[in-house]
Amino acid sequence: MAHRSSGNPSTNMDGFSAQTIFSKDQGITYKDFLVLPGYIDFAPQDVSLETCITRNVKAKLPIISSPMDTVTESRMAITMALLGGIGIIHNNLSMEDQAAQVERVKRFENGFITDPIVLSPQNTIADIDAIAERYGFHGVPITEDGTLRTKVVGIVANRDIDFEKNRKLPLSQVMTTELVTAKKGVSLIEANEILRKSKKGKLPIIDKDGKLVALMSRTDLQKNHEYPFSTKDEQKRLRVGAAVSTHPHDRERIEILVSRGVDILVVDSAQGYSKFQIDLLKELKKKYPNVDVMAGNVVTREQGEALIKAGADALRIGMGPGSICITQDTMACGRAQATAVYYTALMARKYKIPVIADGGIVNIGDIAKALAVGASSVMCGSLFAGSKEAPGDYFYENGVRLKKFRGMASIEAMEGSGGGAKRYNAEDQKIRVAQGVSGAVVDKGSLLEFIPYLMQGVRHALQDMGCRDIPALHQALYSEKLRFEPRSLAAQAQGGVHGLYSYKKPIIGD
Repeated sequence: MAHRSSGNPSTNMDGFSAQTIFSKDQGITYKDFLVLPGYIDFAPQDVSLETCITRNVKAKLPIISSPMDTVTESRMAITMALLGGIGIIHNNLSMEDQAAQVERVKRFENGFITDPIVLSPQNTIADIDAIAERYGFHGVPITEDGTLRTKVVGIVANRDIDFEKNRKLPLSQVMTTELVTAKKGVSLIEANEILRKSKKGKLPIIDKDGKLVALMSRTDLQKNHEYPFSTKDEQKRLRVGAAVSTHPHDRERIEILVSRGVDILVVDSAQGYSKFQIDLLKELKKKYPNVDVMAGNVVTREQGEALIKAGADALRIGMGPGSICITQDTMACGRAQATAVYYTALMARKYKIPVIADGGIVNIGDIAKALAVGASSVMCGSLFAGSKEAPGDYFYENGVRLKKFRGMASIEAMEGSGGGAKRYNAEDQKIRVAQGVSGAVVDKGSLLEFIPYLMQGVRHALQDMGCRDIPALHQALYSEKLRFEPRSLAAQAQGGVHGLYSYKKPIIGD
């Protein structure tokens, strides 16, 4: 007979509560259970996936790209934020490089750009090239002395310099001087209309003296139309996070990241329950009270509660479940991921702190199960590695198009700029013990197609569970209305593809 808690309102409920499933004498992961279906009275498009990433940062989709050097740099973070999630820039970079990556995301899309990059007529085309390489755009307003709030005298667009071979040519010789401008105080709607009618790429906003105070971009308007659910801050800039370590010399890195507008600081440690992280959390919340901090990684209630009490605005859950992680085998420490997520989320709920399931996400079902056992969002590494937006170049092996993917505890990552070594407390060690491996993953194409596919699958999953949104899913979990059932190895085999001579795989799968 199925287990029934004494508090259950119905006498014919099949399956088990999460409390019963996870009170077993062994840890379980996503493959070890199924969620039983609920009652459907709504369509998949009625399902909202909006969630809290941290205490104060919300997103339309419960997805975060991992701070790994083969997963998240500015291009990945921009795409994640445009689609409704968020990306965390890895810290296997110099502090200036990492800050520049953050700045590139923050500058990528705005309504009014209140701090545009400007140049003077004496600057050269080479200076435009440098801006394009760092920030990804060419259109730059030109002012009398190359500073904001001085008289605007021209603008340089891509078409002005595309075919010019002499990159040392001063901008005074190539800039457009016949400008369409708008006066300070113009509304966003009015400015949009001016850009639409003028068919210009940029719209300088000037004061009564002709001095530049802001800028608008046609491409930003297009992005606003194409990506209406982007993850943005109060100034309509894309949100982005950045990984930092607990090492003392990263204090300068943190200061620079905050000055560049980072939204979330992610304290990146494989084992987050330490004096070093607790001290850092207290320091960060005192010094930067308006910047949310994601702490971790943790897998137990004791670990998580200590970090929350120190000031954590979110917990990152996982120790060893990643596809390229060998921590559990090497260090004999860790926890089965579903069990870790359930218990830490149960504890964090008392403090209204979101938990992020980090690692072990292979397919749509894993995302849905992570949410069903208490996670507010999932962090993905291998799932997004190999995409067009991930760092690195494609290569071919046996005719298959691949990209490199490595754990931050692989020997290669720890020998980089320190991010991997710092995460695993191995930066100053003469002998480094690998807790991850290097490998390759198959080309997944662009996340612009991949993520909508994933998220539509998650909407279908929540529909099958009978929940219209993530808060309703969690309410069903903790009221024991959401029912679970363990899977035998035979049931797992039966639940996958079997009995076919051949078949075509979907976009993703086991």
